Amino acid sequence: MDSALIFYAIQFASAAHAGQYRKGTRVPYLIHPIRVAKILIEAGCAEELAVAAILHDTVEDCFVTYEQITKLFGERVALLVRGASEPDKSASWEDRKQYTVEFLQTATEDLLLVSVADKLDNIRSIREDLALHGEELAWSRFKRGRDHQRWYYQSLAETFSGRLSAEPGVSLARVFHEEVQAVFG
Repeated sequence: MDSALIFYAIQFASAAHAGQYRKGTRVPYLIHPIRVAKILIEAGCAEELAVAAILHDTVEDCFVTYEQITKLFGERVALLVRGASEPDKSASWEDRKQYTVEFLQTATEDLLLVSVADKLDNIRSIREDLALHGEELAWSRFKRGRDHQRWYYQSLAETFSGRLSAEPGVSLARVFHEEVQAVFG
């Protein structure tokens, strides 16, 4: 890996996410994309996937454009960031999550890897919140409660398990499924 590109992506994402926190916490948002990249790096994924992981929420949640990502990090990274982003933040939660589940049915292997790492970090964060704060506070941070989140995460687990057929995807999908089971039973 060319660590210079990884560190440049971290600097870029740090500036883009400045002042943002994880939902309902005082944890700087930047921790999430770095943890997503860590999952991919530790799994032995290509550098461009780790860079896309670091940048995956910059367009969706910040004032960053795909054109900027393309110019600074290349077309492959920009395509992965686009694929990891919800296209219409004004749509209902149900429509956005249904879109994600359906989109992943035909996504590339690389995009599935970025997505499973993203969702793996999210479900781990939920599990940590449940352990630290209990059911009521943990689920109150979301636009939809436990039952809706269960549908979403179980749908994702089925998709990742069904679509990721080579390593490291198979292992990441298995770990994701285990985390979903630990949270939702």
